[in-house]
Amino acid sequence: MDKQEVIKKLKESKHTKVKVAVTDIDGVLRGKLMHVDKLIAALESGFGFCSVVFGWDVGDFAYDNTKLVGWHTGYGDFDSYLDTNTFRVIPWENDTPFLLGDFSNKASKDVPVCPRSLLKRTIAKANDMGYNPMFSQEFEWFNFRETSQSLDDKNFQNLEALTPGMFGYSILRMSENSDFFQDLFELLEAFGVPLEGLHTETGPGVTEAAIQYSAILEAADRATLFKSAVKEIACKHGIISSFMAKQTSKLPGCSGHVHQSLWDLENKKNLFFDSEASDNMSSIMRSYVAGQLYCLPYILPMFAPTINSYKRLVEGAWAPTTLTWGHDNRTTALRILASSSKAARIEHRVVGSDVNPYLAMAACLASGLYGIEHGLELETSETIGNGYEDLSNGVLPANLLEASNKMKTSDVAKKLFGEAFIEHFTKTREWEWRQFSTAVTDWETKRYFEII
Repeated sequence: MDKQEVIKKLKESKHTKVKVAVTDIDGVLRGKLMHVDKLIAALESGFGFCSVVFGWDVGDFAYDNTKLVGWHTGYGDFDSYLDTNTFRVIPWENDTPFLLGDFSNKASKDVPVCPRSLLKRTIAKANDMGYNPMFSQEFEWFNFRETSQSLDDKNFQNLEALTPGMFGYSILRMSENSDFFQDLFELLEAFGVPLEGLHTETGPGVTEAAIQYSAILEAADRATLFKSAVKEIACKHGIISSFMAKQTSKLPGCSGHVHQSLWDLENKKNLFFDSEASDNMSSIMRSYVAGQLYCLPYILPMFAPTINSYKRLVEGAWAPTTLTWGHDNRTTALRILASSSKAARIEHRVVGSDVNPYLAMAACLASGLYGIEHGLELETSETIGNGYEDLSNGVLPANLLEASNKMKTSDVAKKLFGEAFIEHFTKTREWEWRQFSTAVTDWETKRYFEII
């Protein structure tokens, strides 16, 4: 949709306001309501957005260790630009118009730490190499019969799950909460985030949804909007939805698997499929997989960005721990699906539901392109059987600090995303580790309070 089409729709709208948003480094939508007249002016020239959006954490605490943004910069505005292709209306808010923005424009220099801009730069490289990336993401999440106030009152303890018991793929549990499930499917469709499937997953109140695949930038927009939209729709039903990667050690964590394929620029041929190959994997696909496996240890925080992420990446909990790949194998880091030219793709299973979709998809694409660009051969053998036991190619870093240290010193990571992004991003992850390290947890209290 071009600018004039958006302006026409806004002028025809009954609304005098438009909701706009950008994403911070953690993928959280940060935005505001703008008067339609100011919005139309912003379509022409952009608008200022406070740089603190990249200078604070998910709790709005300012980083004290970053160079690009901090108290030393005065927190001035960065130039933000709205993408008219993201125009949609919010059906659960009386069809209020909505637009996404980022911090890149052909006439100005990108803000190097903007996640959406980083993805756009990676897409441009793929296009220059002759590839059209087609992606999608699927999410698992927990639902609770709570409100933001009750969460605070209960100190996030002893929450009431939407439904009791395990009940994966349960028609019964979906029927018990039919209004919620129907709204999710229909309102997300109306919001421009169409679902391929929606079902209950194993665990009390756990749900899984797969978003329909599309060109990669649209896929990342959909995934980012999906997480926020689900929370907003759930709130209308007296439900709190949580995308934490690991809710409890007693249950599997929540994934955010990314599905990916490369097509030609005309979008007519899936370049991952080769009917002449014994396993249907083209040479492009094999190099792409090799690149992803090679780069994965150096860019893991883009797939597992929080302290909690690494609680999910444990053996026997439906999340990978090793640098492995395999055909239709859900114990490996990369699950290869190559049964047909239309559906041939890679499922990146390391990604958790707590991820920033722009960073996760940029990391998937950049690492795959690295393999193609450097002619990497897929020398690692396919894993048959239990991927947790296949240590032949190594294991993933065990926690956020280890992963961040590996990333900040990696020449590969800097080559893929630039030194400015790597420095800022790893500083934010180090900050996250520091906040965790100074906190006194329930585990410590229960373990040491009385006996030590």
